Amino acid sequence: MTADELRKKFLEFFREKGHKIIPGASLIPENDPTVLFTTAGMHPLVPFLLGEKHPAGNRLVSVQKCIRTGDIDEVGDDVHLTFFEMLGNWSLGDYWKKEAIEWSWEFLTSSQWLGLDKDKISVSVFNGDEDAPFDKESFEIWKSLGIPEEKIAKLPKKDNWWGPAGKTGPCGPDTEIFFDGVEIWNDVFMEYNKNANGSYEPLKQKNVDTGMGVERTLAILNGYKSVYETELFAPLIKENTRAERIVADHIKAAVFILAEGVEPSNIGRGYVLRRLIRRAVRYGYKTGLIDEIIKIYPELEKNKNFIEEQMKKEQEKFGKTLDRGLREFEKGTDPFILFTTYGFPIELTEELAKEKGIEINLEKFNEQLKAHQELSRTASVGMFKSGLADHSEQTIKYHTASHLLLAALRHVLGAHVVQKGSNITVERLRLDFSHPQKMTPEEIKKTEDLVNEKIKENIPAVWEELSLEQAKEKGAMGVFENKYGEKVKVYTINNFSKEICSGPHVDSTGELGHFKITKEEASSAGIRRIKAILE
Repeated sequence: MTADELRKKFLEFFREKGHKIIPGASLIPENDPTVLFTTAGMHPLVPFLLGEKHPAGNRLVSVQKCIRTGDIDEVGDDVHLTFFEMLGNWSLGDYWKKEAIEWSWEFLTSSQWLGLDKDKISVSVFNGDEDAPFDKESFEIWKSLGIPEEKIAKLPKKDNWWGPAGKTGPCGPDTEIFFDGVEIWNDVFMEYNKNANGSYEPLKQKNVDTGMGVERTLAILNGYKSVYETELFAPLIKENTRAERIVADHIKAAVFILAEGVEPSNIGRGYVLRRLIRRAVRYGYKTGLIDEIIKIYPELEKNKNFIEEQMKKEQEKFGKTLDRGLREFEKGTDPFILFTTYGFPIELTEELAKEKGIEINLEKFNEQLKAHQELSRTASVGMFKSGLADHSEQTIKYHTASHLLLAALRHVLGAHVVQKGSNITVERLRLDFSHPQKMTPEEIKKTEDLVNEKIKENIPAVWEELSLEQAKEKGAMGVFENKYGEKVKVYTINNFSKEICSGPHVDSTGELGHFKITKEEASSAGIRRIKAILE
């Protein structure tokens, strides 16, 4: 079976079960300051898992491209990848464990769909603890499908529990499905809310959130031992060594990150990108890989020049880094300084130290690195309602204020202004927008005054569901347009602001208080940044 056939079969199976096919989201999470990349199919759906109404309904299915760097040291074994695709289906307060488990079983084993050998399938369920009981319901459903008890492992929270995203929020037991010992599918049952005091209470809206890796499933269907033998990697690998696998994985992940317009740098996403490219170079990067990746994923063609140009630039920079780093190493410079100041890979420092009989304190290095730089997290970390830093009353106010700010900027500076990024915390809002030059003090004051005028008018924030075409016709602003499905939510604040947005918002602008711009600065070429507070 090809990757394309697998994707189509999955979407078609769940479409037949009443699910609406929604497009995969951007790899860069919209308005989300808490995580660097989209790490799972559920990531863009967090607002809806927390109760927002999804325009496509309460049964959804998608194929989502993902980046995870939490397992970067495992990459190159048979199953771990940095870039991968996730097949997922969701119930937002609709069906529950019985349907989710039975459909997983049907899709995997029915000859009409994947036709996997039932005897090679085993599962695990949550064993129960002081917070929540043993998941007897899932256990019994698997038994009713003919899985013998000895093939149903009862495991603790660390193995069979998802969430919550932060310290509080939706969470619940999951049931994992294994084929020949390899995990291929995970059905998560979000049935609890963890409170600030650490207690768990039943959720009003219970959700099902499932995920199945394209690459792992493809390997199993075609009888391969490793994901690197599938058509998604075979053209990139000649000798199938661990080093070759790492190069193929890292370049593939880097190409997809570059395709989003991210450039290598020393912070955030750019840092992850730089690390991937430099690691690939370190393991013997081969030219020609980009062309092969584009043959597998033709949608990357339109970004080819930017991808190649950035990749070349970073390799050249790294060449100079190695020269400088070697000189510093000879002087006895600390490994952490070598890494953070000179970009010198810790693996290389280790090798050189070994040759000279010097011992490196890796534990200390890792502690320093952890404190210095946050990498992209796994799916169970750091995701919040509508991409806000939390879903407190104050961040919701800032979210609505950012809509007013964007509209005011368009009034004061012109229609060329569009949102280029947003970061909202409980202390302030930050908005990046397109504008060629520094704003004058008069422009800043005009913008501030206009927002405050709209707050004083106490205008209701209302929303309606429209098709994407209708939303465009009505002049609604939106970012990452390709992520929207057939229907979208449009929030309107009088005739002043009209944006495609999944919420949440205050009921009316009068709740916001006094708006004050604290800083206006350059973010990057042609992009300005405003920081503002509500007093």
